[in-house]
Amino acid sequence: MKVTFENPDKVNGLMTITVEEADYQESVEKALKNYRKRANVPGFRPGQVPMSIIRRQVGTSVKVDEINKLVGQEIYKYVNDNKIKMLGEPLPSEQQKPVDVEGAAPYTFVFDIAVAPDFKIELTDKDKVDYYTITVDDKTIDQQVDMYASRGGHYDKVDAYKDNDMLKGDLRELDADGNTKEGGITVEGAVMMPNYIKVDAQKKLFAKAKTGDIITFNPKKAYPESSAELMGLLKITKEEAEQITSDFSYQITEITRYVKAEVNQELFDQVFGKDAVKDEKAFRQKIAEQLEAQFVVDADFKFIQDVRAYCEKKVGTLTYPDAILKRVMKNNNKDKGDEFVEKNYEMSIKELTWHLIKEQLVAAYEIKIEDADVKEAAKETARAQFAQYGMNNVPDEYIDSYADDMLKKREYVDNLVDRSIDRKLTEKLKTVVKLNGKKATLEEFNKLMQG
Repeated sequence: MKVTFENPDKVNGLMTITVEEADYQESVEKALKNYRKRANVPGFRPGQVPMSIIRRQVGTSVKVDEINKLVGQEIYKYVNDNKIKMLGEPLPSEQQKPVDVEGAAPYTFVFDIAVAPDFKIELTDKDKVDYYTITVDDKTIDQQVDMYASRGGHYDKVDAYKDNDMLKGDLRELDADGNTKEGGITVEGAVMMPNYIKVDAQKKLFAKAKTGDIITFNPKKAYPESSAELMGLLKITKEEAEQITSDFSYQITEITRYVKAEVNQELFDQVFGKDAVKDEKAFRQKIAEQLEAQFVVDADFKFIQDVRAYCEKKVGTLTYPDAILKRVMKNNNKDKGDEFVEKNYEMSIKELTWHLIKEQLVAAYEIKIEDADVKEAAKETARAQFAQYGMNNVPDEYIDSYADDMLKKREYVDNLVDRSIDRKLTEKLKTVVKLNGKKATLEEFNKLMQG
């Protein structure tokens, strides 16, 4: 077998592989013999079918399979042995001439190989990158206390309606004279929140309403923008909702109001566990500590994004084998066509550039990821997801179990590995570059992130 590789412009590679009969003959014979053992041909016992029949039936297809397998192995062996930084997968070249495998060897195969641009990125203490410390002020703590109080709240029954109250009552369709329509739509126990009514004139009809009141309103006028609200409220189909024009009566049977939890020991225990804090001062201090830890994660994320921007600027514009990469992208998205490739190619190159930069940095600082790192990343993700629902004192065994479930799913593992790499790389780079320390309130920091 002969392999040649041309790479005159450093990024567009052309690999030519010439396959002789001796390269594949042994593997083809072995594959045919294995097929013969399983072949079920009328008139012959298993394993006793003449090889001439086997060759006639499957000889060509087996030969093609073995040659393809051999060529694929040789491509990746050559790429690895010669340390070629191949991007994506090799593609049959447009220079490829038809190969007649039924004819005599040798056979020649030509592949286009996309090669990564050659560049070098190094960071030292002469490189300065911003690093933000997010200050935990009283306003931020107040917002967090309010959030916990909202999550820990409850519904009380009240007699008179105020904004954001929830109503429960009976809906009845009315005729042109304002009477209950015979055979009309009736919904018992219909739930409404008038504050979400789109049109003020209809919303005002519920102002100062009391339990037992009967309100006459027009659902179509109340929710004119789509049929979804009407379908949910009146329990009807989309087609029926589009035809509704009638007024409805709504007799209020119950008014409930959401009341935030009091900032007391019950809330303290709910948020941080039994007797973890004893008074509001300690509660606020615990929240501050929690936020500070969370803000370090946010600050680190901003830092690695700033490192990325700094490195991209330092590296400058790289030359890529655009034509080949666009073919690779199209090949990987066969159902989306050329328009998708043209629309997304520039962004994919931007992501590829950062991937190549990060690859060099990870190698330079010998970042290694162990199973324990991935498990810790899974546990952090689990804690963050529980925290979104105000669950900050979830027992460790539940966190471990949740993390283990995530690690059983391939789609999670790849993401967790990337997260582990980013975390270790961030910690290392904070000791390598010169940190340009800056302070920001949470509001200021969020504006920076949005920008």
